[in-house]
Parts: sequence; C-alpha cells; structure tokens
Amino acid sequence: MQTPVFQGWLGQKGNAVALIAGAILPLSFSPFHFYPLAIVSLVLLFASWQSISARQAAWRGFLFGVGMFGVGVSWIYVAIHDFGLASVFLAGLLTALFVCFLALYLAALAWLIKRISGPMLTSLDMVLLLPVAWLGFEWFKAWFLTGFPWLELGISQIDGPLAGYTPVIGVLGVSWLVALTAGLLLVLVQTRRWWLVLPIIAIWAGGSALQSYQWTTPEGEAIKVSLIQGNIPQEIKWNPEQLFKTLALYQARTEQNWDSDLVIWPENAVTVFHHQAKEYFLDPLAELARKNDTDILLGLPVMQQESRNYFNSMLLLGQEEAFYHKRHLVPFGDYVPLEWLRGLIQFFNLPMSSFVSGEEDQALLHAAGHDIGISICYEDTFSAEVLTTVPEASLLVNATNNAWYGDSFAPHQHLQISQNRALETGRPVLRATTNGISALINFDGQLIGQTAQFEQAVLSGEIQPRQGATAYVSYGRWSILLIALFMLMVWAYYRRTLH
Repeated sequence: MQTPVFQGWLGQKGNAVALIAGAILPLSFSPFHFYPLAIVSLVLLFASWQSISARQAAWRGFLFGVGMFGVGVSWIYVAIHDFGLASVFLAGLLTALFVCFLALYLAALAWLIKRISGPMLTSLDMVLLLPVAWLGFEWFKAWFLTGFPWLELGISQIDGPLAGYTPVIGVLGVSWLVALTAGLLLVLVQTRRWWLVLPIIAIWAGGSALQSYQWTTPEGEAIKVSLIQGNIPQEIKWNPEQLFKTLALYQARTEQNWDSDLVIWPENAVTVFHHQAKEYFLDPLAELARKNDTDILLGLPVMQQESRNYFNSMLLLGQEEAFYHKRHLVPFGDYVPLEWLRGLIQFFNLPMSSFVSGEEDQALLHAAGHDIGISICYEDTFSAEVLTTVPEASLLVNATNNAWYGDSFAPHQHLQISQNRALETGRPVLRATTNGISALINFDGQLIGQTAQFEQAVLSGEIQPRQGATAYVSYGRWSILLIALFMLMVWAYYRRTLH
C-alpha cells in the first residue's frame, strides 16, 4: 500500500532543514567520524522533499548541496587563496561557484524524482526509488567532467557496522545502504510500522558479522617499509634554491632506513625532471639502494624528450628502474582544462600544471619482492581505477602532495578514502604524503600507524602483503548495479499495479 510520508510537516522550514541537513553531513566523515549523521542527514533531506512541487524540491536539493559541499570541500578555498595566491574575494567566488555547480547535481536529482513520483512521496518511493537515486547521484558525480568522487557516503562508514559490506559491494554500495536505512527509518517513523525496524537491524547486524570475515590471505613474509615525510612548505617547494636542500633531506632520511625493504617518498618529492637529476643524483641513489638491498619509490616529473610532454610520475629505484605515470589528472592542479585561462590569474599558472596523462594499461611495478598497485594523489578517490591493479598487486601505494590544503578537512578525508581502498581490495595501503597525514593502513582498513601533520617524519613498520580477491574485486560494481536495477523493477511494478 502506498502511504504518504511526512505530508508537508516541514512547511516553510523545509528550506532551512535542507540546508542544515547538508551542512551536518560532512561531520560524518573524518576528522569528526560521527558516521550516523550520514543517515540523519538523508532522513531530513528526503523528508524535505515531501508534498512539494518538483521546482521546490529542486531548490531544496540545491540548498542541501550547498550545505554539503560548502562545508565538506571548503578546503578548495585554502588551495586557491593560500597557495594559489588569489585574493580573498576571488578565492571565495571560485569556491562558491564550484560548490554551487556540484549542488546543481542534487537539484537535478530532486527535480527528476518529483517528476517521476509526483508531489507525494510514498513508502515505496522512500525505500526503493530514493536509495537508488542517491546511488545514481554518486556515480554521476564520480564520472561527469572527469569526476569528483569526494564525500561518497560509504567512505564515512569505515568505523561503523556497514563497513562490513565494503569488501562485498564497495563504497558505492555502502552509500546505497546508508540511503536505504534513511528511507526505512523515515517510513517507520511516519507509518508506525514497527516491523520495519527488522530490516534495519538485519542490514546493520549483517555488516557487523561480515567484518570478521577475511577475504584475502597473507602472501609471503612481512616486509619492512619506511615512508619519508619531508614537510617541505608548498610556497618554496619548487624554488630552484630549495632543490639541493630537499634532495639532501630525503636522501639522509632514506640512508637512516637502509634496513627497510621499501622506502617511499611522496608525490613530486624530487622537484626537477628525471633526466635533469638522473646522472648526479638518481643513479648514485639507485646504486646505494642496490648495495643495501632496498627498493625506493619516489615521486618526480618525467619529460619525454621528443614531445616535451611531461608526466606526474613515481620512479622505482633499486634492483630495477621503472616508472608509473599518473593516469587521472586533477583539473587546475595537474593541468588547466582550457589553456586560454592560463595567465588570467596566478592560480591558473601554478608550477607543473601542464602534465599529460599516462597510459591506462601500465604494468605494475615490482618492488621488495611484490607487485605494487600505485596511485598518485587524487587517483585513489576513484575506486574503479584502483581495482585495475588487483588481484595481481599484493600491496597498494598512494603518494600524495596534500600541502595544497593546509590545516583543512582534506588530508583527513583523503586518509579515510585510502582506508576504504584498503578495505575494498583486502590489501594494505602505504600512504606517503608531503606534510601529513602519512599512514600505514592494514588490509582491513584499520590504521597501523600515522604521522602528525606539518612535521618532518619517517613512518616505519612491518607490512604483510596479501593475495586473493574480495567479492568487490571479483565482481566490481556489477553486483550493486544489479541490485539497483532489481529495486527499480520492483518499484516500477508496484507503482503500476497500485495505480
């Protein structure tokens, strides 16, 4: 039976409720970790869409998005103002435009839902349609215009029972479970059908039970790794006079850890092209690494001499020399999408902002006796791209320069994303950053160790490589897409039958 849910009880307060609901959503993520707020936030959003027109729902969806992204990705302002050297006004304007653009996704989603369902959202809509719609929103956001997967709800659940589903249906699937829980709660409160608490308990208890299951097994012996966090300030990082100080710092810290099997430097730790540093620095360092039976992974730019194109890369030194070139570039960070923008303001003319993408089918690097799946900075926010390295890789490495974001939410949120990549794949993740938070993450997504921010540090520890495949690695996103399709078919059948 179709039962209206929250028939306009929000009234004129609905706009404020939608805005506040969006603003509290980022509190479910790191560094706050109030993961149940993700459900509360969606309950309020779904309730605000009840008994209003498609146009009103679109406005409330937009307000929710303004709150969600205005708080959750406020670190964009830090990158543009503090390090891009834009004025307060210009940085605020560009950040606001970015936030409003993302908020339009939710406005379009709300409008589409109301056009399909009509003014009155039924219990079926809340439980079947809206969770799938939210799933579609997150998928679209991670794909459109090269994608922006940030603030996927499943990421926030790493410390809760729903994390048990992450190795099964991935973060995107957990986002759907958050939305499904919100829909069930909303129907339960309105209709007083207390039996609806049973599927909620079943969902959450099932996730808790799955957390004890290990999808992958150890491969070989544990290895010792060391992550070098140089903490070179972004303002001087690319200055030529800083180069030899930087190289000396990283080499000294590496030489203090020759007992490690693998030493990792962060993204663009070396601030000159590979061919410029090869003879006087990289080749001697590689020789030292071989003598000490240690492999080194370090970030640096690599230029193709013929084309003059250059890549954001990780270089393996030691028993062999090999490269990984970053595949998924960050607009306005790694490159400027519209070259005519370059020079308009200083932010569009940042150092090393004309990278080109590496090939999609690059071979895995083999270091410390294991195949390693590498991502550089933003790349590990894309779950499907990390999946391309497993099950062959027994370790994952993420090298990042998060100095762009200062003391903001971004480094904490990114660390939480890396934890979820470990849990999805059943692989340990080694996360080396310029100024924190560097971390050793176990195969179950739990932190083995992490560094403080804004300090020079070396994080060392024993890491156990893994083999095998989680269900998510085996089937990818097909399982959650099939579930979503089934739910839509059930929703369409009952909607047609009851009408």
